[in-house]
Amino acid sequence: MKKNAPLKGKDSGANAKKGGDIRATTRKIDVAVYESELSRLQIELVKLQEWIKHEGMRVVVLFEGRDAAGKGGAIKRITQVLNPRICRVVALPRPTERETTCWYFQRYVAHLPAAGELVLFDRSWYNRAVVEHVMGFCSDFEYQDFLQACPEFERILVRSGIFLVKYWFSVSDVVQEKRFQRRMKDRTRSWKLSPMDIESRARWVEYSMAKDVMFEHTDIPEAPWYVVNGDNKKRARLNVINHLLGLIPYQDLTPTPPVLKPRPTPGTYNRPPISEQNFIEEVW
Repeated sequence: MKKNAPLKGKDSGANAKKGGDIRATTRKIDVAVYESELSRLQIELVKLQEWIKHEGMRVVVLFEGRDAAGKGGAIKRITQVLNPRICRVVALPRPTERETTCWYFQRYVAHLPAAGELVLFDRSWYNRAVVEHVMGFCSDFEYQDFLQACPEFERILVRSGIFLVKYWFSVSDVVQEKRFQRRMKDRTRSWKLSPMDIESRARWVEYSMAKDVMFEHTDIPEAPWYVVNGDNKKRARLNVINHLLGLIPYQDLTPTPPVLKPRPTPGTYNRPPISEQNFIEEVW
């Protein structure tokens, strides 16, 4: 499969890139078309998973971007059909007191994949370049040191044989505001709206500037950034899965379905009465 060229762009209001605007329309996609294409892509993800296992590959995919840009939904659609023993998600909480005294990258290194594993980072070491910097959770020295050290750290990962992919989910301020308002009204989504999200809403420009500086330092040939337009979540999911599949050449190792033999008879064994078991109440 052919590699796609990295998208390089800004995320500061206009979201422009060289040669035009990266912001696609938010037009809806037909539900039937979306579900059909998602199903097709997920079958390919299973094939990719088997290839990663067979070849002993170590794959790391970073999901970064604006709050409410659709990172979580894309990760869910990728992992939905995959084996959790091969594909796992890393979403680390705030560092402990001990972790704050360690080498910054140390707690992330512990979650890197072994042979035959795919690891998806739901936010990663790039917290320092955007969130920690904008919110004042790190010193200016720590911030500048990260910008210098991160490219070298990623080059080490790539040289060690890790296949590293970095996605930045971009979303317009108008769409982000609609999603924030929806989360405030939906009790099943209210947990997604943290005090940090509220603060980021008030610091849109600061986050834009931090992201642009981050790209300038860390968009390297060994590990380029790929920008995902997240204004339409369904389109973003299809696009990012399609792109990921295009980055890693793989072969179809789907095994031949086994032949199911007739079930053996129970013989003389008598199972205990069902009345002795505690069944849940059937309300449906």
